[in-house]
Amino acid sequence: MKRLAFLLLVSTLGLSAFAGTPVLNFKRLNAQAAREYNVPVRPGYEGRNPFWNGFSRKFIFAPAFGFPAVEGAVSYRYTLTTKAGDRSWSFTADKPNRPLSKVWKDVPPGDVVLTVQGLDKTGAPVGEPATRSFFRDFPFTGPYPEPVIPYREAALKTMRQVHNAPWIQAWLTQDEPDMAFKHYTYANKTIGGVINVECLVARNIPSLREEAIAIAKKAAGFIMGLAQGPDQPLAYLPPTYYKGLVASAKKENQGRTMALDALAVATALLNLYDVCGEKAYLDRAVAMAGTYRRLQRPDGSFPVKLDYATGEAFTDADAMLHPVVRFYTRLERQYGVTEFHDVLERAEAWMRDVALERFDLESQFEDVNIGGIKPYQNLTNCTAAPYATFLLTKPAPTAQEKQQALDLIRLSEDQFVHWDVFPDSCGVRPEIVPCVHEQYKYEMGTVSSAGNVANAWLDYYLLTGDKLSYAKAKALIDRITAVQDQRTGRLASTYRSRSAYKTDMFYDWVNCTYSALQSLLRMDAMTREKPE
Repeated sequence: MKRLAFLLLVSTLGLSAFAGTPVLNFKRLNAQAAREYNVPVRPGYEGRNPFWNGFSRKFIFAPAFGFPAVEGAVSYRYTLTTKAGDRSWSFTADKPNRPLSKVWKDVPPGDVVLTVQGLDKTGAPVGEPATRSFFRDFPFTGPYPEPVIPYREAALKTMRQVHNAPWIQAWLTQDEPDMAFKHYTYANKTIGGVINVECLVARNIPSLREEAIAIAKKAAGFIMGLAQGPDQPLAYLPPTYYKGLVASAKKENQGRTMALDALAVATALLNLYDVCGEKAYLDRAVAMAGTYRRLQRPDGSFPVKLDYATGEAFTDADAMLHPVVRFYTRLERQYGVTEFHDVLERAEAWMRDVALERFDLESQFEDVNIGGIKPYQNLTNCTAAPYATFLLTKPAPTAQEKQQALDLIRLSEDQFVHWDVFPDSCGVRPEIVPCVHEQYKYEMGTVSSAGNVANAWLDYYLLTGDKLSYAKAKALIDRITAVQDQRTGRLASTYRSRSAYKTDMFYDWVNCTYSALQSLLRMDAMTREKPE
């Protein structure tokens, strides 16, 4: 019975098979990390994709840049200099786009300036040098602080705190969201998050189960009622924006909806069905799947943004399809709904042949303007890491899929993980570290981003046995417990010191909280003694 209960927990949380807790030798792991950091992430000179790092601000892995060749140059002198100009490192290479691997391990964290100077056959400078400034970021150097409290206890404290929040409890007495909590203006994301967290409460806190299910049902009823009718272009899909607050008030969002945003609700309805067993929620999720089949283009892609009234594409940009493949995969594996396998196949083919080939893992958030974004201008871990998880949790991932997943994980670490930060002028670190920033246009550590990357690392560990991946995942999840207010259980979504002009509720993104709760429960499951 213990074994059955454990397997049910694993299935409910979407976890991979139990692998046990590895013994970590940090001397070896740190040396392994240093070696791996000398290998660039999908460099453009390989020809698989362009140089993707033109907008990058920092690097953990040795970078290579797409500097053009200089007429008359037969070699190039690379010089890295600290911002203060007090130290430098140099080497010579045959082309101007080679990685900085030869000196990378010797360069300490800090702002640096790279100069690449063409040289003629006599070694004399020729042409103008190319330059690039960036931050050489801190490498992984374990061990990191252990969790403040046990993972499950941390998760339970946050579940109870969120459940008792006024903007959650309001669902028990009213049929609409309490708009004092302004994040409800992002209806699908936030109300889907409410349903998801309340489903976790129902599963894990017996004394609150009945009330949690009542809240989840009330929230689900509202968001389903907000959706278009069965004969409309976006049948059964609720809108992204509600009540015209914050980003919902912006002109570019009026009458628009994010094409894949409603999948957050579809997934939440599946979770609610799992908890209460009422088939109406499964049926609505399947109906939404049918609408998405009609929206999918012949090449497998989806638009990013739609006119909500007509269902017509608002931009030419393509959506990143990690929510699509994960949703349809769950329908097949967990519920035996195989009628949409063609949608899954086409979406996966588009991600493989387009997104992964060009290696442009774009950020597509409802509160960030997506108009006029250049390729690679707003990368995010929130696309790269979840798609790595999808590839790694396939029944039998190929060698190519494993490598693609590893590339995506390394991109996420390279651009968004911060293993440490310099203290400010007062000697205080401005963020709790290690942390994971969300996107280029929101350089802020978030608990959901930590969960994204940690989850992918755990999947890679479970598939390959790579202990470094486990150590990195554990370090990120352990620090989630440090973000939590131990008095109240409140888990703010960001790692940075509070800004005085922001209200407390500004930091409570319930969808982010749900992601963090999943990570805490997953680590708890992996570190508990294996059931008999």
